[in-house]
Amino acid sequence: MTNRKQARGACTYCGKEMTRGGLARHLRTCPQRQQAIAAADVKRGQDQTLYHLQVQDAWGGAHWLHLEMRGNATLKDLDHYLRAIWLECCGHLSAFEIGPVRYTQIFAGGEFYGEEHDMNVRVHRLFQPGMEIPYEYDFGTTSELLIKVLDQRQGKPTTENPMVLMARNTFEPPPCAECGQPADFVCAECVGDDEDAAMFCEAHANEHEHDDMLMPILNSPRTGMCGYDGPAEPPY
Repeated sequence: MTNRKQARGACTYCGKEMTRGGLARHLRTCPQRQQAIAAADVKRGQDQTLYHLQVQDAWGGAHWLHLEMRGNATLKDLDHYLRAIWLECCGHLSAFEIGPVRYTQIFAGGEFYGEEHDMNVRVHRLFQPGMEIPYEYDFGTTSELLIKVLDQRQGKPTTENPMVLMARNTFEPPPCAECGQPADFVCAECVGDDEDAAMFCEAHANEHEHDDMLMPILNSPRTGMCGYDGPAEPPY
């Protein structure tokens, strides 16, 4: 589903609301985030490289995430997180493109063919600030994302999880085509012809001729695609 504008979102540490780019800058100096980092750094354990990732819909500005990812986590961990928060519908294949190599599930178990490898590789072997990594989920009805490595730091992770959600876009439903109120459903039959005319609130969805093709509108760039019906919630 195409996006109309870049949405605002809130920092999970301090609650400040701003644009995607504003949060990219804010997170470098957010006092509450710095407190969380300082508290983690006094704990026992080894330091590692941690990466600030900005993940966005490749074709619009309405859906985005700011994540911090452990360097000893794998592309498979990142794939799992993106599926859980945004994408998973029917168990489709997915792929990251880093340089000439595609990292996929096709040759799992350490095998590879040509320029395709599996995702069981730790990201500290791959990531560098400034990288832009295309990602695809579902090679039929494809959702395309762009992952930007914005920054890195040395220290201890602030949680036990491979990823920390630092900010995401605020959910802003599009207007209903009939009444202008926030829409709840998109018609998968109509969306290809005129997206704006395919959005309906619950009342007008009940009157739509393609009632068997209605899908929920969720905070995800996969809304209206394949069998996606959520949850569009962080897995942790």
